[in-house]
Amino acid sequence: MSRKNWTYDKLFFRLLNNKSKNTYWENIGELRRRPNNEVHSRAVQLSKSKIEKEKIIGIDVLAQLGFDPRFKQKETIDIYFELLQEEQTPKVLGSILSGIGHNNENLTDKQIQKLCEFECHNFSDVRFSLVHALSRVENKNAIQVIINLSQDKHPEVRDWATFALGSQIEITNEKIINALWDRLGDEFTNVRFEAIAGLANRKDKRIKEILIQELKEIDNHGSLILESIESLNDKDFIELIEKQIKKNKETKKVNEKWLLDCIEKLKTNAQQKI
Repeated sequence: MSRKNWTYDKLFFRLLNNKSKNTYWENIGELRRRPNNEVHSRAVQLSKSKIEKEKIIGIDVLAQLGFDPRFKQKETIDIYFELLQEEQTPKVLGSILSGIGHNNENLTDKQIQKLCEFECHNFSDVRFSLVHALSRVENKNAIQVIINLSQDKHPEVRDWATFALGSQIEITNEKIINALWDRLGDEFTNVRFEAIAGLANRKDKRIKEILIQELKEIDNHGSLILESIESLNDKDFIELIEKQIKKNKETKKVNEKWLLDCIEKLKTNAQQKI
């Protein structure tokens, strides 16, 4: 029988008793698609359990119970921050922070300040989840924490923080611009590409020469570079991409459709300006 036909009791039973996590997120996802009082009540009960596994299951179900709008979102947020007062287990903290990230549209200043306290947590997974919790939150303290985490020693934390800073926050100021420029020298390509994207999103013309160089070396990992070129929206790239298309017919380093789509968008934008 298809999972969508299972009762919520069966789904919770599987989550609580399966030794393997192979179907964990499938079962969580099915419960999340059932925003009702029964599922919500059971998830809340589990989130307050003393057993780590049970607590995480409850937290994960609540995180996206109902997609738009969330089911009893304010109550969920209140539960999360209640748990944060005493929780110390890194795995549980990570789930709570990730859950907050799915429900952070209306956080209070007090709640944001509580989140900021986890900036220097010893576990990188917690700092990674903290970025998720603060992403899209246009609050001075939250943004400063994301800026700080864009310099984190762990590459995945830097990557997510740079993405949050560059593409999920609309505010532009000198601190944000400088933080993005600082990441252009990052040893990890993903981090560097996210910084480039953030600067292109803000129409920082200084990124043009860097994009030209990246275009010359582009391969199948460079879709974000083409998206950045589209964001910068400089018609000078039309000729450069045309040259790259010719070169790519021999090297076949990049999906040609990406190049064609990018040049088409640039041409369309150029015509609209006329």
